[in-house]
Amino acid sequence: MKPTDSAAPASRLRRLVVPALPATIVTVAGLALATGVIVTLGAGDALFPGRSVGWSLAILTGIIVGHLVALGRDRWWGGTGSGAALALAVLLLYGWVPAVLVSLSVVVLVGAARRHRWRQAVVHGAVDILGLGTAALGLAAFGVASSVRHPWAPSSWNLAVLPEVVVTAAGYLLVSRGLLWVSLTPRTGQLPAIPRTAVVRQALVGIALLGISPLIAVCAIHAPLLLPLFAVPLIALDSTLWIARARAEEQLRDPLTGLPNRQWLLERTWTALDDAERVGARSALVLIDLDRFRSVNDTLGHLAGDRLLLQIADRLRHALPRGAEAARLGGDEFAVLLPTTDSLTSSQRAARHLVAALGSPLDLDGLTLVLEASAGVAVFPDHALDAEGLLRRADVAMYQAKRDRSGVELYEAKRDGNTPDRLGLLGDLRRALDAGDVELHYQPKVGFDGHVAGLEALVRWVHPDRGRVPPDEFIAIAESSGLMPRLTEYVLETALAQVARWRAMGLEVPVAVNVSPRDVHSPGFAGAVAARLARHRVPPGALQLEITEHVLLEDPQRAADTLAGLTAHGVKMSLDDFGTGYSSLVHLRRLPVSELKIDRSFVARLAVDTEDAEIVRCTLDLAHSLGLLVVAEGVEDDETWERLRDLGCDAVQGWLVAAAMPPDETTAWLRARGERGWQRESETAALAAEKAAERPSGQVLN
Repeated sequence: MKPTDSAAPASRLRRLVVPALPATIVTVAGLALATGVIVTLGAGDALFPGRSVGWSLAILTGIIVGHLVALGRDRWWGGTGSGAALALAVLLLYGWVPAVLVSLSVVVLVGAARRHRWRQAVVHGAVDILGLGTAALGLAAFGVASSVRHPWAPSSWNLAVLPEVVVTAAGYLLVSRGLLWVSLTPRTGQLPAIPRTAVVRQALVGIALLGISPLIAVCAIHAPLLLPLFAVPLIALDSTLWIARARAEEQLRDPLTGLPNRQWLLERTWTALDDAERVGARSALVLIDLDRFRSVNDTLGHLAGDRLLLQIADRLRHALPRGAEAARLGGDEFAVLLPTTDSLTSSQRAARHLVAALGSPLDLDGLTLVLEASAGVAVFPDHALDAEGLLRRADVAMYQAKRDRSGVELYEAKRDGNTPDRLGLLGDLRRALDAGDVELHYQPKVGFDGHVAGLEALVRWVHPDRGRVPPDEFIAIAESSGLMPRLTEYVLETALAQVARWRAMGLEVPVAVNVSPRDVHSPGFAGAVAARLARHRVPPGALQLEITEHVLLEDPQRAADTLAGLTAHGVKMSLDDFGTGYSSLVHLRRLPVSELKIDRSFVARLAVDTEDAEIVRCTLDLAHSLGLLVVAEGVEDDETWERLRDLGCDAVQGWLVAAAMPPDETTAWLRARGERGWQRESETAALAAEKAAERPSGQVLN
C-alpha cells in the first residue's frame, strides 16, 4: 500500500523542517552569543566576575562537570538540574553573558568528554543560550539589568523578589526544554511515556531553581568562598532526577525478560520511522508469536513457562540482525524492529531467520522442547506511515501466518479485514446476503466419456458501486470477520433450492459446495446440513461438500466428528486443493472423502513441466489405491485433457469444459448435453467432418 496523497505532502514538509530546526537553533544562539559578547566588551564590562567570586563559581562549575562526566551515562534531552540551577543563579547576579558561559562550560565540557554525543551537546548549549536569553528578558521586564560591574543586589531577599525569580526560572525552563523537545524527539502527535515522566522531572527542576538559585546568589554576595559547598545539594538534585528517570525506564521494561515493552516499542518505532523518512529508507516491524505455548503452561506450569520465555528472549537477542531491536509485548508475543531494511523481501527474509532461530530445540530441566513460531511483517512506508498502524498490520500478518501455518507472512491489504475499505465492504456483503443479492454460478465436472459428473457451486457478487468483486476478496473478508457461517448457510440454502428445481425438471446432477474449516468446527453443522436436505427434499447423495485439509489443523477431533456425522447422513465429501497443504498424506488417511481434487497449480503446467506431471501421476496412483475418484481442476486446453486421460484421471473441471454459469445458463447447458454428454469442440468438428465425408457426392442436407 502506498502512502496517501494527503500524507505525502506532510511527510515531505516534515523532512524539510525537522532536520533544519536544530541547525536554526544553533545559528540563532551563536549570533545571540556573539552579539552579547560584543555588546558587553564594548561597554567595558567583564565577561565573568573575578576575584574570589569568579574562582569559587569556576570551582563549583568544575565539580559539577566532573560529577556529570563520572556518571558515565548519556544525558537525555531534559538536561541537568545542577547546571540549570547554577546558570540561573549567575544570571540573577551578573546577567546573561556570564550565565551563558557557565551553562556552556557544563554542556560543552560534558559533551566533549562523550565525543559520540557532541552534536547533541552543541544543540543543548544552543537552547540553553536561548533559554537564558528569555530569562534575562523576564528580568528586564521588572527593570532588572544586572552585569558583572553592577550585580543585582535587592535590598532584601524576601517575598518581594519572588515574582522576578519565578518569571526568570519559568522562562528559562519553558524555552530551553521546549526547544529541546521539538528538536531532539520524534513527532508522534502525542505525549509519549518518557516525556510524560519528564514533565514531572522538570517540575522538580523548577522547584530546585526557585529554592537553590537565590541561595547561591546570596552566598555569592556575602560568602563567596562557601560557593563550592553548594556542590552537595546540586549533585543531590541530579541524583533525584536520575532516580526519576530510572523509574520511568523501569516502566518501559518487561519485568520477566528485561526486554523493552510495548510502550517503548511504539516510541522507538516512531523515532525509527522519522529517521527512515528523512533518508528515504524503509523500516520494518516483525511481530512473533509462539505456537502452542499455552500447552507448555498447562502441562509444566507457569514457572516452567517463564523459564522458557527467558530462553526465548535470550535466543531472540542473539539472533537479531545488526541494528535491530527486540521487545516483549506480553505473554508469548515478541516484536523486532528493523530500523532500516532494503526491501520487502529482505524484511521477510530477516523474519524467517528469527523464526528459524526460535524453532530449534530448547532444554528445560532436561526436557527437550521444540516450539514453532509464527511471524507477521509490516514495512514502512509500504504498509503504514505510523508506529501504531505498523504494529497493527504486523499483527494482521502474524495471525494470517498462524492460520496458514506458513511461518512468516508479509502484510497484504487484500487479506486485512480491518481496513476502512474492507470494513465497508463487509457491511455491504452482510446486506447483500440479507437481500439475496449474492449469486451462485455453477461449473461442470465431466468425465472423459463425456458424462457430466457434477457441478460446483461458486459464489459471485456484483457490488452496486464497485461492480464485480473477486470471490477471493470477499470470501477472505467473510472468513476473517465471522461472517463465513452466514455465507455458507446462504450458499447451501441457495444451492439445495436449485438442485430441487433441477430434479423437478428431470436433471439429476450432484452439486458440490465449498465449506470452510470454521463451518466444520461449528457445533451442529452436520445436523443443520441434514435438516436442509430434508426440507428441500433433496437426497444426501445429490450434495457434495468440498473441504480442505486445514479443517484438521485447529481442532482435529471436532472436525473428525463433524465429517463422520455428514458421511453418516449420506453426504459425499471431496478434498479440495490437494497438494497445497503441509501434511496431505496424513490428512488424506484421516478424512472420510470419496473424491480428491488436484489443485490447478499442478494441472496448469502438466503438459510442459515434468515435475508437475510426476506429481499428478503419483497423486492419481495414491488416490486410486485408496478407492478415491480424482478430479483435475483448471483444465484449459486439449493437450492437458489428453495427458490427464492417459494418466487415468477420472474427471476434469475448467474452462475447456465450461466457465462457471448462472443457473439459467447452466440449465440450458445441461439440457443441450442430454444423454450424449459433453464433447470437446475438436471432437465435435472431427465427427462432423467424418459424417460429411460419408455423404454421397451432391447430396444436400435439408
